Amino acid sequence: MSGKKPVVALVGRPNVGKSTLFNRLVGRRTAIVEDVPGTTRDRIYGDSDWNGVGFIVIDTGGLEAPSELGQAKPRRGGSQFLAVDSRLFIEHIQNQARLAVEEADAVVFVVDGREGVSAADLDIAEVLRAAEKPIFVAVNKTESPERRLNAPEFWNLGLSEPIPISAYHGDGVGDLLDLIVAALPAYPVDEEEDESVAIAIVGRPNVGKSSLLNALIGVERAIVSETPGTTRDAIDMKLMYEGQEITLIDTAGIRRRGKVEPGIERYSVLRSMRSIDRAEVALLLIDALDGVTAQDTHVAGYVLEKKKGVVVVVNKWDALEKDTHTMVEYVERVREDLKFMSYVPVIFISAKTKQRVHTVLPTALEVAAARRQRIPTGELNQIVREAYDRTPPPTKNGRPLRIYYATQASVSPPTFVIFVNDPDFVHFSYERYLENRIREQVQFPGTPIRLVFRKRERERN
Repeated sequence: MSGKKPVVALVGRPNVGKSTLFNRLVGRRTAIVEDVPGTTRDRIYGDSDWNGVGFIVIDTGGLEAPSELGQAKPRRGGSQFLAVDSRLFIEHIQNQARLAVEEADAVVFVVDGREGVSAADLDIAEVLRAAEKPIFVAVNKTESPERRLNAPEFWNLGLSEPIPISAYHGDGVGDLLDLIVAALPAYPVDEEEDESVAIAIVGRPNVGKSSLLNALIGVERAIVSETPGTTRDAIDMKLMYEGQEITLIDTAGIRRRGKVEPGIERYSVLRSMRSIDRAEVALLLIDALDGVTAQDTHVAGYVLEKKKGVVVVVNKWDALEKDTHTMVEYVERVREDLKFMSYVPVIFISAKTKQRVHTVLPTALEVAAARRQRIPTGELNQIVREAYDRTPPPTKNGRPLRIYYATQASVSPPTFVIFVNDPDFVHFSYERYLENRIREQVQFPGTPIRLVFRKRERERN
């Protein structure tokens, strides 16, 4: 992590309540919570604070002995099986949890108070003792007094005093937090200033989003698999690039609503869309072999609806047979297929071989800068006036549209208010014409711009 905040990792067997505790600590439903072991696969990061001390929380996939996880047997003390599709990712899940422990300043070992100490808990405890970091044992699901009385059983782990909690109800979580922040280096919440540029990596399943994330940061930060839908949660990763802090957000593949399966996949898609909401720029990944598909258009439409900056990233470029004209022709096809966002940059990469990956972040930051750009009022009015003189607007019911002046009201996205005699006289085609004239004079690569037409004050009277 690039920030100065201390890091707290949540680890434990599958389905002990780590994600529920994570959501309570960060104050919102960020992690997917489902009563199926193996739901959380990647490491999920969130910001938290307690009594004025800020820290980062990491949720992880279940950490359990390979011999137990690799078998399709019921869990000790319960009837749940490991999620069938997650058996394929056991080693990855475990690696993500181990990486989180290495990264953390403190570790919360979450155990199930209803089931008691299991052999897997003892195995994990042995691994954690070797970490030589503050370890806190959170005995979850102890809502009743009877269950809280069973918490001392977890002294057998040989780690620290067991703290009975209920992540779902919040019982005992404050006591746990008191112990955690006492063991962390102080990081006052009011000292944090987030000037990070949020960039979401979006696209349909299996276009290489996690591979691109890993190529950009240079480490195995997310699980990479050829299986569509491997990434379920939105993953945040912060890094520094030429003095600029960037938050990269990997997301689950977004499919058309009619194709989305109920349950976990539906939650994943919703989280991906929320990730777009909080991003400034979206990297829209396209499979070079497939070209722009209907699903790609669907994702692009959602990004445009949210007025986010966009870079079209054509991945797997190394797998496409090409000649000297291929790239130019491909760009033309992309712009034809995405007519509603013809202003977006199109770049070609191979996340697998890292070909041209170095162009991704500079292009995204260029789009982010364009979203924050302002046009001086005098320059803007000159552009609008010249456009009006070159092509006067059509009349409506014999009455002409008159444009008096324009001003930029806001940025992100750039929003321009144009005062006219009657906003109803503005035809869609003329609005598009004015937007194109503005873009001709001022570069707004990859970002939508908004034109708002208002009646001049004296015209209202």
